[in-house]
Amino acid sequence: MERIYVDTSVFGGYFEIEFEEWTKPFMQKFIGGEFKLLYSQLTEIELLKAPEHVKNLVKLIPNNHIEFLAITDKVVKLADNYITENVVGKTSIEDCRHIALATLNNADLLASWNFKHIVNVSRIRGYNSVNYKYGHKILEIRTPREIIS
Repeated sequence: MERIYVDTSVFGGYFEIEFEEWTKPFMQKFIGGEFKLLYSQLTEIELLKAPEHVKNLVKLIPNNHIEFLAITDKVVKLADNYITENVVGKTSIEDCRHIALATLNNADLLASWNFKHIVNVSRIRGYNSVNYKYGHKILEIRTPREIIS
């Protein structure tokens, strides 16, 4: 079973016309147990600001198909390294923490609809060059559409 880190944008994408066509079948794979959801403390915090129906989406996924990931000092340090190495600017620290959480917890993939700071060829190369420099795995970063296609 693939372990896939899902950032907050995917939960919102479930209810957006532009992304629902791919997000709904993608999320069904977690519900049905084809994929294991890596659900982080950061995603949980970010979802606190979301509408109730978006917050409740994770409740559709059985607990045994979810692995909860906490924000640790190592996650914070790796995220800071992405900023220091100019992969993205300081205002994107939360995006960096998503990448660090997925990297340090050996996710098979990270799924996102954030094209500006995450699912972007130059950003992916930047994150992975930092991962390589510090001895971490290369992280596959894709959209739900790419993962289910």
